[in-house]
Amino acid sequence: MLSPLLTEILFVVLILSAITIVVLENHEPMKTLAWVMVILFLPVVGLVIYFLFGKNFRSRRIISSSDLQKLSECCDHSEDVDPRCGLLSPMQSNLALLAKAANSAPLQKANEVTFYTEFSDMFPALLRDIENARHHIHVLFYIIEDDPVGRQLAELLVRKAREGVEVRLMFDSAGNLGVRSRFYNDMRLGGVEVVSFLRFWRSIVTRDVNCRNHRKVVVVDGAVGYSGGMNIAERYQRGIKGGTWRDTHTRITGPAVSQLQVAFLADWHFATKQLLCSPSYFPLQPVLPKFQSVVQVVTAGPMDRWNTVMQCMLQIIAQSRQYLYLQSPYFMPTEPLRVALCNAALSGVDVRIMMPLSADRGKLIHWASHSYLDNVMEAGVKVYFYEKGYLHAKTMVCDDAVATVGSTNLDSRSLEQNFEVNTFFYGEQEVVRLRKIFEQDIVDSRVVDPMVWSNRPVMKRIFESVARLSAPLL
Repeated sequence: MLSPLLTEILFVVLILSAITIVVLENHEPMKTLAWVMVILFLPVVGLVIYFLFGKNFRSRRIISSSDLQKLSECCDHSEDVDPRCGLLSPMQSNLALLAKAANSAPLQKANEVTFYTEFSDMFPALLRDIENARHHIHVLFYIIEDDPVGRQLAELLVRKAREGVEVRLMFDSAGNLGVRSRFYNDMRLGGVEVVSFLRFWRSIVTRDVNCRNHRKVVVVDGAVGYSGGMNIAERYQRGIKGGTWRDTHTRITGPAVSQLQVAFLADWHFATKQLLCSPSYFPLQPVLPKFQSVVQVVTAGPMDRWNTVMQCMLQIIAQSRQYLYLQSPYFMPTEPLRVALCNAALSGVDVRIMMPLSADRGKLIHWASHSYLDNVMEAGVKVYFYEKGYLHAKTMVCDDAVATVGSTNLDSRSLEQNFEVNTFFYGEQEVVRLRKIFEQDIVDSRVVDPMVWSNRPVMKRIFESVARLSAPLL
């Protein structure tokens, strides 16, 4: 038995060591100070909370540089575009250079792009492409429910596997805690390779519990790719609370599919330790001159050196001159994003943010989102509540020059903790199409009156402010 004095000394050493680790993580000063205070005043509980939610993972890597290079070497780079070639505007060039330097994301032309705003349109197209697969099918979704829609996908994947097609499916463990293990085991028995990304209960021990793979990526035969905001569940098809489920998803054919493939295979490597870099997963794409969509696939995650998706968003906001339209189911921006949006609005840019009127499942997230609206509206940002159903789209459109569609929400979890993937568009046709989609959604929305909003009940404001405190964990 240790003496009481020795126990106290060891306890103090432990606390001081923990504080030293927090300081050496080099968080923002206020965040560092907050964690130090938590550990000082709640020593045991504070240490556990920091161990689970506060640790900086950017010293780790989801895949080594050498393995990532092997995957990149398999890609067809014949349609890569030099951002400084003169074909892009200075704004577009700056953004493309940033994404390439921070994320090794090539800028690629000769792609065909289709946007889906309804699950009922996207899902049949996805099933058709999977039905036509001949070599491999790679599927990654944050959520795959064991319901009629999820089972329809699962049955097709099993059938394709039995036909001899390589089928791999990956899902986020925390996002599917309520799904029966039998659902996945039936697919495994049918020949589908199924893995979970960061097993939830194991991640508590390994300190990854606060990380989620929020990406949605499907690649069929290395020739067709899907990505965006949609998951696989019946509620996305039938809507919720009598309203539609409004989302945005993208189908791509062309060279950019190889980058969605790299994103999937990097995640697969992290989950299974298997590096699949055969050229058969990266077939040469036919050059179709009529399809000249210029796109850039950008990934982000807590183990990347740079927070690329957020940095690209900041770059777009800083360079905006005419308009900036954003959609997100949640609005809990990081401090740099909040300031950037206010700066753009104060400088005369038409900044509009659209979010759902009603919550999907979590009231706490909804309340926390509302706590940020007073400040941005004071700067001149126009806020819209989508009323037709639930808005789950994650889009940004700027000046008819650049746009992005992806899995990244405007909240600190998505921007700093999750594994995400966004596609950036530089072609006028795609950007204008996304702007028109936003303008059509305005018809189904109501603009928030800043004066009325500022006079909402005091208790509601208190609930929102308390909910905001937990924003990093939501």
